[in-house]
Amino acid sequence: MSARVFVDTNVFVYARESGDAAKRASAREWLEVLWTELRGRTSIQVLNEYYSVITQHARFGVSRAEAWSDVSELLEWKPQDIDREIITRAFEIEGRYHLNWCDCLIVASAQAQDCILLLTEDLQDGANYDGIIVRSPFTLRVAEEAGAYTLPMRVASRHRGRGRPRKNRAAA
Repeated sequence: MSARVFVDTNVFVYARESGDAAKRASAREWLEVLWTELRGRTSIQVLNEYYSVITQHARFGVSRAEAWSDVSELLEWKPQDIDREIITRAFEIEGRYHLNWCDCLIVASAQAQDCILLLTEDLQDGANYDGIIVRSPFTLRVAEEAGAYTLPMRVASRHRGRGRPRKNRAAA
């Protein structure tokens, strides 16, 4: 089983519009797999950044309508809101790791969504922030993902399962 993967703004931008064909192909491959396997996660912050970057830089040539179409589609990922919990987590991350504030919000959002992998070009490749493994989608290939992290072990529940209790066959 593979983990949930948090996707940062730059991956979406490279997948949409990039002069670097290799980076565009890699970003698109990652997004295709994450869409297909329903493992992709992101945040409202990332979608805001994506819309802003893709519409305000003339080199991309993306209309507001096209950018909004992308954002609307990505809303299917149920992006993490920036709320009190995320801001509090981000503050703790900032104190511990001394990252810039926007990156702290990204890591906090990835944690809140139980992600293990954070795809971004903005943080140190291979860094581990409290169980969030940062990898560049341009150095880690999709086929190599399984070796990039280990999934946490599931602890067996001490509680009985829900639903109807089983009938005692011996008593019947």
